[in-house]
Amino acid sequence: MFLIRSFGRGQFLGAILMLLIANLLWAGQGVAVKLLSGRLGPLAIALFPLYGITLLGSGLLAIHGNLTERFRAAWRYRREFFLAGICGQLMAQVGMTLGVSWSTASNGAILSLLIPIFGAIIAVWLLRERLSLLRVSALLMGFAGVILLSPIHRATSPGTRVHEIAGNWLIAIGCFGSAFYNVYSKRLLEHFNGLETLFFSYLSTTVFSLPILFLLEPDCVRNLSRLTMTQWSAFSYLAILLYGVSMVLFLRAIESVDTILASASLYLMPIFGVALAFTILRERIAPHALLGSGIVLFATLILFRYDYAL
Repeated sequence: MFLIRSFGRGQFLGAILMLLIANLLWAGQGVAVKLLSGRLGPLAIALFPLYGITLLGSGLLAIHGNLTERFRAAWRYRREFFLAGICGQLMAQVGMTLGVSWSTASNGAILSLLIPIFGAIIAVWLLRERLSLLRVSALLMGFAGVILLSPIHRATSPGTRVHEIAGNWLIAIGCFGSAFYNVYSKRLLEHFNGLETLFFSYLSTTVFSLPILFLLEPDCVRNLSRLTMTQWSAFSYLAILLYGVSMVLFLRAIESVDTILASASLYLMPIFGVALAFTILRERIAPHALLGSGIVLFATLILFRYDYAL
């Protein structure tokens, strides 16, 4: 309704393109984490790339100048950045990484469907965004489509089942943290640009989590020095592209569209994951996966095409 009038059609289409690229980058997270899991613990995998992009972000802000002034401005919003960092990024990264390591990657893919649902609820609560019939229908349609994309998990032994349930709860907590960060960051974008919002929220996460990491995984630095070139490439992908570029693109996009619409775009991640598996790993695509991909694409296109016209 107001999207085209307020931001212009070109900016709206640009936001959609940024969301597509962000989801494509997020789709490669599982491969990178799998490459690192043999050498680093789950907490180190979740947090070390975040520390790396935080250091890089400080350098970029210093190049732009007025770093002291921006730190003073961020200090006035320290409570907001603390909430975004701890209740958002830390909860999301640690919950998802630990959860998948205790459960399965397929369960992680299925439960990640909670992010758009959580995001829609939080956006209505915090940002007073409208939850129209079209948005609810598109969210539910996308949910159904990704269920078709996700493999059916086979039964396991009772002992493994208990461990898996705990992992699933951690994944759900991580999904809530991701949704909270996506929504809450839009409030910070009224006072800071995307890079600043990302850096200061990451900085609060770093300060809070660094002692916890060394307490729970004391050998993390030693293990980091043993990474191979392939694993360093995976680490760089997580730090620069996943935690850096993709998040800046997402934050830029939600300046032009409602967070409910941006959250709905997250349903595209499994489609990109299937496409990457087909093109890189030469995995076969089942008919139900193709059907699910079509449903997700249809729901997403309908939402972005007609939502502003309501």
